[in-house]
Order: sequence, then structure tokens, then C-alpha cells
Amino acid sequence: MHRETVMAFCLFSLLLGGCSSKEEKALLQVYNKEKVYYKKLLHTEKAQLYDANETKVLLTATYLYSQTDVPKEKDKRDEVFIIGLYMEDEEVARFTAGDFNLTLNGETPKSVKILKKADKRLKNIPFITDWGDYFEVVFPYTLSMKFDLVFNSETYGVKKLHFAKKAKYVFTKEAF
Repeated sequence: MHRETVMAFCLFSLLLGGCSSKEEKALLQVYNKEKVYYKKLLHTEKAQLYDANETKVLLTATYLYSQTDVPKEKDKRDEVFIIGLYMEDEEVARFTAGDFNLTLNGETPKSVKILKKADKRLKNIPFITDWGDYFEVVFPYTLSMKFDLVFNSETYGVKKLHFAKKAKYVFTKEAF
């Protein structure tokens, strides 16, 4: 009796394990096709700055960090972000002129480059829109595994975006 039960269980497991629905296969194909996009989505944060409950500035930031085989103590790569900026009232030139300030753990950027809409680096970046302006922002290497990107506007206030070199849930069980 015991042998028959074990055989029935094995046969049932084999039948269930070998079956997958068309929907599952389709989802896996879509995921594999868009894998780079989804990985970058995990490293993307969004902030909105308001004036009288109306969005005046929309900021998206994607951290372009990737794991390497280089030992942690030798990995001194700069911290690179793609920043998307939509301002309802302001000119983009003012972003670089000083009305807006962007820091990473209190450090100012090493460089800020305006990206053209056709730039290939924007291809797999989440939340790309026709009305936004995009920048590659490079900060000096930071030893910290988690850090804050702070966007400060003299007109609309401050927003803090939380990033990490590892998955955020590794550091805390609480939401950021």
C-alpha cells in the first residue's frame, strides 16, 4: 500500500512538473525580452515637487550600477545616474544654473551631460517621455552601500530618493 502511494505521488508530481500553460510561456518570453528594462526598473525612483497640490517638477532617477566580479574593496567606479526632469514652468538651463541642486550623500556631481532624445542609453530606461529632459549625472565613488540622492529646488522644496548597490530589502525590512 505504501509503495502504491509513493508511486502515485511521483506520477502526479511528474505530470504537474512537466506542464506549463501558454500564459506562463508567454510571460517568460516577454520577461526575457525585456529583462534589461526590468533590472533598471528596480534601480529607478521617482519624485514629484508640488506647489498648491499641483505637480511642478517630476524627477526620475535610474542608478546605473551593475554587479561585477571585481572584489568590493577594489571596485571604485563612479556612481552614475540617468536623471529625467520635467518642469512645468522652468527652463532646463536653470537646472544647471543653480536654481536646482542635486547631491548624492551631500556630494555634488562630477559631471552633468544633457542627453539627446535619440541617445541609445535611454532605450531601456523606465519612464522616458517626450516632454522630459534627460541627463547623465556622474558622482564620485561612494563607499556606502546605500545612499540618498537629494534634489533641492529653491522654489519647490527638497525630495530625497533612496538607492542602494544591493537590493534595498537586504538593509531593512521597512519600506524606504
